[in-house]
Amino acid sequence: VQQISRMLMKLFERARLEKPGQVDPRAAEFTLSLLVAMYDRSGTGYIKTKSAAAALIALSGDTLLAKYRAFFQFYAVPDGKAGLMTHSALRSLLTDLNQIPAIVGESCTLSCLEIATRSCFHGVLKSGIDEEKFLSWLRSEPAVLPWLPTCYRLSATEMVSHQAKCR
Repeated sequence: VQQISRMLMKLFERARLEKPGQVDPRAAEFTLSLLVAMYDRSGTGYIKTKSAAAALIALSGDTLLAKYRAFFQFYAVPDGKAGLMTHSALRSLLTDLNQIPAIVGESCTLSCLEIATRSCFHGVLKSGIDEEKFLSWLRSEPAVLPWLPTCYRLSATEMVSHQAKCR
């Protein structure tokens, strides 16, 4: 938790420099509190780096495709010059991402995560899938992650401005 706290301080300090006046001075503190609530409910003082990274990627303002690619990079198992997303790696990713809606009481059950994993690997005979298959599955908006593209669409429309006047 202390390492993640230091990293968040640096991250938000850089963001404050890039966008003066747009970043709350307590952003690192708030983000750390959220991560602790999601991934350290028992108060051990430890959060898996991958879990924290998944949450930060999911909650970032980046495009969906960039988020999906980052998930693959963090969770895929090295396989030669490329990586493969295995059943266990995907289950781990989905479990970590499931903690985000769980914080507001909207989590998915373990059987739901297993069904999603099976749907991703439907028709796959190998032990893992490549990045394109993984991206294709995520683009189909699997039922286990309906909030991710929805949140992205909401944040993307916040910046839309129309030059129309209302009566």
